[in-house]
Amino acid sequence: MRRKKILRRVMLVLLVAFIILQFFGIDTTNPTVIASEDFIHITQPDDDIKNMLKRACYDCHSNQTVYPWYAHITPVSWWIGHHIEEGREHLNFSKWGTFSKEKKNHKLHECEEEVEEGNMPLDSYTWTHGGADLSKAQKKKLAEWFEGQMNG
Repeated sequence: MRRKKILRRVMLVLLVAFIILQFFGIDTTNPTVIASEDFIHITQPDDDIKNMLKRACYDCHSNQTVYPWYAHITPVSWWIGHHIEEGREHLNFSKWGTFSKEKKNHKLHECEEEVEEGNMPLDSYTWTHGGADLSKAQKKKLAEWFEGQMNG
């Protein structure tokens, strides 16, 4: 009987802690996007490439993140927020127009490698975003397109 009472108290404490944590979520406001600086606007890819970029890259690598409902549940929100912050830090397609030619070529080469090697999009992202799970043929096409965008 005593064990049940302790278990109930622990569960109650955990529930209260979970509820309190909901007041400490992440900011899901996207920074302003200047269309003329955006990667898709500048590169003008065909619709197939554009759709792959939007589905598989833009949520973490642009200021155009579409936050799913579970991004508002702490502590999951902290994990998602951290991934987005890291993704934007490494490459933000919304700021493409501000990059130097050298930086653009470097980032395009990284994109080509990451997609070709299957490192991007992340498995943890594709598990919850089925449309981002690119086939081998799509990854090949996207990697080749990134390579084709590089300027000598």
